[in-house]
Amino acid sequence: MKNKKEISAWEKVEIARNPKRKTSLEYIEKIFDEFIELHGDKNFKDDKAIICGLAKIDNIPFTIIAEQKGRTTKENIERNFGMPNPESYRKAIRFMKQAEKFKRPVITFIDTKGAYPGIEAEERGQGEAIAKSMFEMARLKVPVISIVIGEGSSGGALAIGVANKVFMLENAIYSILSPEGYSSILWKDPSRYKEAAEKMKLTAKDLYELNVIDKIIPEKNEISEENFSKTSEILKKEIIKEIKKTNKMTSEQILEERYKKFRNITSFNVI
Repeated sequence: MKNKKEISAWEKVEIARNPKRKTSLEYIEKIFDEFIELHGDKNFKDDKAIICGLAKIDNIPFTIIAEQKGRTTKENIERNFGMPNPESYRKAIRFMKQAEKFKRPVITFIDTKGAYPGIEAEERGQGEAIAKSMFEMARLKVPVISIVIGEGSSGGALAIGVANKVFMLENAIYSILSPEGYSSILWKDPSRYKEAAEKMKLTAKDLYELNVIDKIIPEKNEISEENFSKTSEILKKEIIKEIKKTNKMTSEQILEERYKKFRNITSFNVI
């Protein structure tokens, strides 16, 4: 499934942000045979910007952690426009630990503009929650696959991206901040956002070359149900293939693989 033409980094950003682009929940429903959502962080509330639950493919159980945007205005308000509060990350940590206890692989879906930057979120420990999520993911003794399906921006995305393997849809983006933010901070000129998108190396192709991601999932530029079905089928096959590989690995090997993955990002040799 190949795109007819190469498109610019900024055009990729526009596709990733398209409000008609499929959400995490739609991919979950398409890929997995069944899904049961689980709620709450057992501390403050059930923040709906991240959904967690149990799923199966061919009778293989998984724990799902997914950033979820809304489709309508009402849904976006309910989901906080896909920007997680601290309790979302604490909910994710709760179910990561449950997955480890019951030896279930973890699949995360990344699709967010970033963690919610509101005062209340900061007062409830947003930075600590993000850091703790990354810390706990790094030492999970079960395999973790992260899938970037749309926008993967800032610490809000990285918080659930410490995985053995990172897959990325061809038209998704993954970066430390938005192109608008990059151009405003570095160049003091927000109008240079298109140039910033090129410099940031935020496309799947760029990130694959830098060893940040492990696999590019091909998709068409046009958003349609047919293209969505094809992309979902490819993704499902890749998940099954990867999990079958990890079945032969010990928990120590799983941890070592994850450690080496992140140590080898943009590795270089001194001559």
